[in-house]
Amino acid sequence: MNVLRNRLTPFLTVVLALVLVLPAVAKKPNLLTPVTKRPPASGFVLADLDGNEHRLADYRGRVVIVNFWATWCPPCRFEIPSMSRAWKKIEGTAVVMLAIHVGGDEDSVWQFIGDMDIEFPVLMDVESKAADAYPMPGLPTTFIVGPDGRIELRAIGGREWDDPKLLDQIRALVKA
Repeated sequence: MNVLRNRLTPFLTVVLALVLVLPAVAKKPNLLTPVTKRPPASGFVLADLDGNEHRLADYRGRVVIVNFWATWCPPCRFEIPSMSRAWKKIEGTAVVMLAIHVGGDEDSVWQFIGDMDIEFPVLMDVESKAADAYPMPGLPTTFIVGPDGRIELRAIGGREWDDPKLLDQIRALVKA
């Protein structure tokens, strides 16, 4: 009986999380929350899955979507496909999308995104140093950094990133 319980407990935990979290994510408004004090975004240097380094400072003058996520996080897994669809709508503009995987290893990330059409950079924050520099209550959390390097907007929890109103909020920062 204990063996069965030990095997079922992780599975049931994930199922319960999906039952409780996904409806809340689906009902949650897709808009981003303005950050009133506009603090400077913490810089980072992280490698993508191909080993190329990305520095936040290299994107100064552009709007940067900085999404912190993990493969073990159900709402994170839920929102990644919508991020891919959003990227197809904003690619080639003054907006950059960076998905920063917090902790874990490259193999789990490759396994997760292997079947997806992800064209935006997925960065590895194996030691969680970049994530620790941002005020996050949990994952996923996303910060929208304005062209001046200050945090303008944020999203705590999953979003449908290809929602036209949400994308309009981001595009408005390009024109500001």
